[in-house]
Amino acid sequence: MNIGIGYVILIAVLALVIGLAGGFFLARNSMKSYLAKNPPISEEMMKSMMMSMGQKPSQKKLNQMMAQMKQQSEQAQKK
Repeated sequence: MNIGIGYVILIAVLALVIGLAGGFFLARNSMKSYLAKNPPISEEMMKSMMMSMGQKPSQKKLNQMMAQMKQQSEQAQKK
């Protein structure tokens, strides 16, 4: 009787560990894809940030900064 209870506890602990690991990797993967599709900083946010610092942003400068941020995020994903 005690051996059967030991197996039940062992299976429960293994299922818990496998579930936690699977949930972690699933959440991590979904968060990466969400951030790739919806970057945390948009052009409008960057424009208002530059204006608050006293700079008048041109569209060329905004495009350069957005391209640089995209390149940095791609390099970070490769690591």
